[in-house]
Amino acid sequence: MTSQKPYLIRAIYEWLVDNELTPYLLVDASFDGVQVPNEYIHDGKIVLNIAPDAVKNFLTDNEWISFSARFSGKSMELFIPIVAVQAIYSKENNEGMFFPDEDTPPPQSTPEDATDNPTKSKPSLSIVK
Repeated sequence: MTSQKPYLIRAIYEWLVDNELTPYLLVDASFDGVQVPNEYIHDGKIVLNIAPDAVKNFLTDNEWISFSARFSGKSMELFIPIVAVQAIYSKENNEGMFFPDEDTPPPQSTPEDATDNPTKSKPSLSIVK
């Protein structure tokens, strides 16, 4: 099944723009394939204004976000893998969505975990009328 993340990013972007808010993108610049201006990276992250009046040729699909933006008067093409996006939110009120790190999967129980504690019982479902 495909990831929900690119769909959520597109939906929140559209929602923010429709409400006349300034969408910001928080990007983990340490991911492979991230092309952003290095001089604006702080602590391995960069915050980008992706409002329609701040960027040109904004494109997003299930794998990448790309657009052209100006930094200190110089135009630059930016490429951001979806996995590198940590949040999309508004400048004005921080409304939006922050995403969990994708490189840290949730802990999974092992068969040994189930036998370590014999008081645990299997979950069960019952019909409620």
